[in-house]
Amino acid sequence: MIELAGIIILGILAQWVAWKFKIPAILPLIIIGLLVGPVAAEYISDDGSKWIEPIWNGRQGLFPGDGLYYFVSLAISIILFEGGLTLKRSEIKTLGPVITKLITLGSAVTFFGAGILAYFIFDLSWEISFLFSGLIIVTGPTVITPILRNIPLKKDVSAVLKWEGILIDPIGALVAVLVFEFISVEGDSGFTKTALVEFGKIILFGTTFGFTFAHALAFVINKKLIPHYLLNVVSLSTVLLVFVESEIFAHESGLLAVVVMGMVLGNSKLNNIKELLYFKESLSVLLISILFILLAANINIEDLMLLYTWKTAAIFLAVILFVRPLAVFLSTAGSKLKFNEKLFISWVGPRGIVAAGIASLFGSKLIKQGVTGAEYITPLVFMIVLGTVLLNATTARLFAKLIGVFLKKSEGILIIGASKTSRLIGHYLVSNGRHVVLIDSNDRNVEKAKEMDLEAITTNIFSDTIFDNIELNDMGYLMALTGNSDINKYAINKFGKQFGENGSFRLVTIQEMLDDHNNPREGLFSHTDDYNALMELTGKYPSIQEIELQDKEHYIKLIEITNKDKDMIPLFIKDLEGELHIISSYNLEIETIKKGFQLVYLGKPFDMEQVQKLT
Repeated sequence: MIELAGIIILGILAQWVAWKFKIPAILPLIIIGLLVGPVAAEYISDDGSKWIEPIWNGRQGLFPGDGLYYFVSLAISIILFEGGLTLKRSEIKTLGPVITKLITLGSAVTFFGAGILAYFIFDLSWEISFLFSGLIIVTGPTVITPILRNIPLKKDVSAVLKWEGILIDPIGALVAVLVFEFISVEGDSGFTKTALVEFGKIILFGTTFGFTFAHALAFVINKKLIPHYLLNVVSLSTVLLVFVESEIFAHESGLLAVVVMGMVLGNSKLNNIKELLYFKESLSVLLISILFILLAANINIEDLMLLYTWKTAAIFLAVILFVRPLAVFLSTAGSKLKFNEKLFISWVGPRGIVAAGIASLFGSKLIKQGVTGAEYITPLVFMIVLGTVLLNATTARLFAKLIGVFLKKSEGILIIGASKTSRLIGHYLVSNGRHVVLIDSNDRNVEKAKEMDLEAITTNIFSDTIFDNIELNDMGYLMALTGNSDINKYAINKFGKQFGENGSFRLVTIQEMLDDHNNPREGLFSHTDDYNALMELTGKYPSIQEIELQDKEHYIKLIEITNKDKDMIPLFIKDLEGELHIISSYNLEIETIKKGFQLVYLGKPFDMEQVQKLT
């Protein structure tokens, strides 16, 4: 009882420490696991026992027999299902061929490169060497996201790393499963016809079960055949059912089945997909916390001593400095990515829970089968996991600055609210070369934004999960454009520092409009127009106009006209370089206006005869 409670308490404590110090949670989790496991047994306990013993040894332990491996398998299936839910085809399409090459060609380079290195450096068999290389293919979003969250990068760079991490998890898991089958089906007899049949069964039953049950669950949920309070637990039990059933028909096909199931559900029109995601995300955090402590604690000091050799440093450096860069540069050849961007992607490749979990599972099974060299699998993979996470967590920000991919000034614009007006303004900004992201809790608004090829995220403004979106790394301006003044003010106060370092703006309220002495500096566009005025004008004149300015006096006169005419609302100033400057309700405080600058406004075109009289 104490051990179980201790794992959960320590795991959540590690998650909090990771959040507080902005590091991947995997780092404190593995350290805690090693401290309560092999370190405690060797250097702290009087009787040489671990403080947390994952496997029952006759005196203590949490799981009898193969119980730990069953728990690991089920937990990883839930984690991979949650990862599959986050995959959206529409988002993947925008990333181009680079992602496809990274998860195919890049995976192949890592698989063969790391396998050859393990064979020659550690003198392992080819089978064990390629099992090791298959396991370290994966990078994992749960480790990459915390690292990138606090590094302002170009959208393309952060997006490539994020989606590579999500998509490559099931691929790495599948490759490792296939290699494991090659080893275990016929022992050391090699790659036989029987093994190939097993591979076919894994792919057939994994994809079939995942696809079928995903559509069945979506149908049941959309028809409201499940009461709302049972929705999450029924979904969880279905995931476990799919995993177990697939395993019965084809051993080791369960992981593929749950990934396919998650991907299909994530891209289907599921009414309660957000609730399902939130529940699975919370469950994944808990399972990851428990798993890493258990798996690290299960390692013995003898396993760690296997790594006490120059060979460990050699293979680690070779993977980091040769295999990963080779995979990235080959995969990004011919792309629009610059050399320094490719270099940064090469440097950031931390491994995560899938690598550690499956390594512990397969390593232990092969040791029981008496496979030579199997004792190296778990410690070697854990070394790669811990080493890459520690390296990237401590150096990624500095490395980004050194090679010039660190954005000194964030120019992206985050728009709170995806109404018709927000979409119109967002589309204009994008067409003028700005990175724009709209967020809204209304699914319909977000869908309409996406139909206009705008980046939009469905999220609750009161949720902290907004900080997890790597797409917002380069946000430097914040515009709160909702119809709720309290939400607009809340957005400015909560997100202004994170996403509005260059400027945070919100629409003025009716009370502020009526009081000439209460013109907030963060007021947006004008002091005479609120959300209702913007929406009404958008419905009447759904277009954004531009008019050339002569000087500041000309600008002031035009602003005076827009203040009197309800069919015109000023938005931006476009300078000679095409840069857009947001107009605040203090719209007369623009410092420099030169001939050739343009006033960007919403509404009807100016009467050119009236404008000519001004000049």
